[in-house]
Amino acid sequence: MDSPFRFKQFEVRHDRTSMKVGTDGVLLGAWASVDRQPESILDIGTGTGLIALMLAQRCGAGTIDAIEIDGAAFEQCVENFEASQWADRLFCYHGGFEDFSLEMEEGYDLIVSNPPFYEATVESSHYSRDIARQRKSLPAEILLQGVSRLLEPEGVFSLILPYRQEAAFRELAVGYGLFARRITRVKGNPAAAVKRSLLAFSRSKTAPVEDDLVIETSRHHYTNDYLQLVRDFYLKL
Repeated sequence: MDSPFRFKQFEVRHDRTSMKVGTDGVLLGAWASVDRQPESILDIGTGTGLIALMLAQRCGAGTIDAIEIDGAAFEQCVENFEASQWADRLFCYHGGFEDFSLEMEEGYDLIVSNPPFYEATVESSHYSRDIARQRKSLPAEILLQGVSRLLEPEGVFSLILPYRQEAAFRELAVGYGLFARRITRVKGNPAAAVKRSLLAFSRSKTAPVEDDLVIETSRHHYTNDYLQLVRDFYLKL
């Protein structure tokens, strides 16, 4: 059995799921803005519940919902929520996002997602890992359609994507009335190519604020910007 991943204020068990705690989830959980003090948050494709737990630590939102289609991940997420100090604010739904978005009557001030972004042709021998990582389980159109239904008028939708998919996703989002307002492009070290894009969308059409984030100057030597972003979570930082 894998040991739980311990953060400063909570731990995440991931021994029964194929997708483990990773940098992408931590980046989004730390980066997504809570400056507007959201009262309601939704984490789409929550996996083990990592991002929802990070947001519970960062803000006082009374409702933090999550949705997960994989049965084992759902059960582990519930376990992680119940073991946290914010159990009374966290709730996980088991099912697909398309049905969820059609059934829910209440909207959300903040919606976040670390969506599956690997191409459908990429397959491993582990079915649940494939489902978590491949876009066929949550096409961008379904994601954006559901977000456009559930996002409150002044709400924000934040996600992390491979940089190569940023332009196409932004263009698609416009068709659903969602416009990029903040973009951070992430690279592993100063010499590396940009690997990820952190994106925040709203219903207001404004020029996005753009910046870059470099994680390391050299192996295990982290930049001040990265440390500032994640230091409230990692035990050894």
